[in-house]
Amino acid sequence: MVNLGNDWDELLKDEFKKEYYLSLREFLKSEYFSRRIYPPMNDIYNALRYTSFENTRVVILGQDPYHGYGQAHGLCFSVKEGTPPPPSLKNIFKELHDELNIDEPPCGELIGWAKQGVLLLNTTLTVRESSPQSHKGRGWEILTDRIIEIINNKDRPVVFMLWGGNARAKKALITNPKHLVLECAHPSPLSAYNGFFGCGHFKKANVFLQENGEKPILWKHINDYKE
Repeated sequence: MVNLGNDWDELLKDEFKKEYYLSLREFLKSEYFSRRIYPPMNDIYNALRYTSFENTRVVILGQDPYHGYGQAHGLCFSVKEGTPPPPSLKNIFKELHDELNIDEPPCGELIGWAKQGVLLLNTTLTVRESSPQSHKGRGWEILTDRIIEIINNKDRPVVFMLWGGNARAKKALITNPKHLVLECAHPSPLSAYNGFFGCGHFKKANVFLQENGEKPILWKHINDYKE
């Protein structure tokens, strides 16, 4: 069974016993055995492993993992070191530069954000190679909706960044007035100019966190954050 190594294990233990999840698990066994699936099996839950429930201060929601070779590693929008940043991630870096004058980093691995409490969660956690949304509707959304609901119940304030229609559809799950919901277009080249560029979300998140007694996110620490 899944072992995350932090407080998510206790929070999700009942979820991993439910019928939908057991069916999803059997489906994934077949998929990983017969097709090329991303991310690698051991990386599926990296978002939860790197960012505990207790440490979660910002949630960025993605859709499903990158479907090209060597890109996905379990954190939405992030790619492993040595992999060129895809267009959406390039646009995220452009917005960071425009907001905070942070130069584009040498790689697109966002582990430094995750270690600071930015949960980089896709709503679907696996995908077939070259086939976006191919694992949609198989059960992942039930699990990730539950994760959002758990965070919604958190007493400490959290910032939810909802970029694009798929993420914004999750707004209904965020009902706790303690939290801040930031919405805009997706950073994809197809939509970034419709409201992602100039959204100011990185600045707004830190202002909100500091106003509520929380440490700001050091957005420049893409992949090199040290405690």
